Amino acid sequence: MKIALYKGTLPGWRGWISRLVRFVDRGPYSHCEVVFSDGMCASASWLDGGVRFKKINFNPDHWDFIDIGSGWPSETLVKDWFEQRKGNRYDLLGSLGVVFRPFRQRQHRWFCSEAVAASLGVSESWRISPNMLAALFLIRK
Repeated sequence: MKIALYKGTLPGWRGWISRLVRFVDRGPYSHCEVVFSDGMCASASWLDGGVRFKKINFNPDHWDFIDIGSGWPSETLVKDWFEQRKGNRYDLLGSLGVVFRPFRQRQHRWFCSEAVAASLGVSESWRISPNMLAALFLIRK
């Protein structure tokens, strides 16, 4: 299992969202995914409406990858976490709460790094941004 971290910029108005996330979060990443051994990905996506599984054709110029390694829940448990929450809506206010602290986790809504962190058993995952998630895994190596 891996974590994929998006460092690219989408075309059009969606690119401004990527830039804003990176600027506010003070890092190179604006989105993250769990990548399973079969190539399927899982995350929460604003563009896709919430928690979902998706096959992604990764452009290596736009993504960085971190092997999750041992000491985390099994791939089966992580898939089950996403399966149980598939279709839950995206938490836009929660994603802003990573920077603007008054917003807390909203039940049945998720943003990308919160969902990835929660699926891996990280407590208080609503505090985790894509760049914090990357730092967490790079520090543990």
